[in-house]
Amino acid sequence: MYINPNLFILARPPHQVVWNYERHTQFELELNYSSRLAQLISDPSQFDTDNPIDIDFVNADILVVAPKEPIEWKWDELSRIFHIGTKNIPCERVPQDVNEWAPLYLQHCNDVLSSPTPPARLKTYPVERIALAPCSLVDLQDVSLAQTLVSRSTSRAFSEHAISIGQVSTLLYLTLGYLDERSCVHMPTNHRDALSARRSSPSGGGLNACEGYLYVRNVTGLEAGVYAYHPDEHALSLVRPLPDTRLGQLLCGQHFINPLPFGLFITSRFDKLWWKYEHSRAYRMAFVETGHVSQAFLMVATALGLNTWLTGALADRQVECLLGLEDTPEQPLFFVGCGHGDGQVHCNELMALVNRQDSGT
Repeated sequence: MYINPNLFILARPPHQVVWNYERHTQFELELNYSSRLAQLISDPSQFDTDNPIDIDFVNADILVVAPKEPIEWKWDELSRIFHIGTKNIPCERVPQDVNEWAPLYLQHCNDVLSSPTPPARLKTYPVERIALAPCSLVDLQDVSLAQTLVSRSTSRAFSEHAISIGQVSTLLYLTLGYLDERSCVHMPTNHRDALSARRSSPSGGGLNACEGYLYVRNVTGLEAGVYAYHPDEHALSLVRPLPDTRLGQLLCGQHFINPLPFGLFITSRFDKLWWKYEHSRAYRMAFVETGHVSQAFLMVATALGLNTWLTGALADRQVECLLGLEDTPEQPLFFVGCGHGDGQVHCNELMALVNRQDSGT
């Protein structure tokens, strides 16, 4: 007999919990079961067909008859657990056609919307809001989508030149704002307000789980600081003054980005995702939606003639502290920024090293 390789064990006093993350099954083990499992992990040949605990392990797929060949996995075990553990959503019954699917989905929506709706924001901010000017699409009317796609690139060389609050307003509205230009689709329930807001990018379940926090260093018409964006009002709240900690320190030492005039931390509201989707597969959607939002930001910034940069390398604890999100179900996942520069893919310091290396000096 062999120990199933797709298990992990959690300490949940007074029990151990064995979790088969491939099959989405969990088992609480009494002390005699925990002790026996430890013996079998040490020496699987001790398996005894007359031992009822061993038979229970077989029936629970904790012990398997034949070894399971693991796929070649170069990352660590955590990433493997995440990937395998979010595959194959458990489903009592898979609908066989649209006529079976429709009433099941309608019932799901009604069940979800009968429970309390997650709050618009997890944290309370000052009532005084900085209202942003309505977004004008005039500056973007003559910009070709094809040319914007071709022109978008990642820059790592920014100047001290400021961007305007008007550009920030356009970026936020078209990236995270609830678009007035889009009419609400007909909702199949009597709770349209909960899922009526529409952004420029798709969102799992229409939940708009992403939020935005501005890192403002050099924007004309806006004091330096960290701000929360309120998409329902197209307005800002000051979270805190700009910290002494340089931006590069918050982004894992990428100090070439310190001159960046403006950036956006994109967070995900896990509580919104839990509200509608009570399974771990929804965790994937947090990152998918973040990608949609970041691409919208990059495209709008490019259309405005700005250079762009992006990263997922965050000093998470520092960023959570900066945004006031410690120990909450809202977590920062990504950062995008824009400004003026020469458009170089690499910063001057790195290019100087490359040039010296190429010249042999």
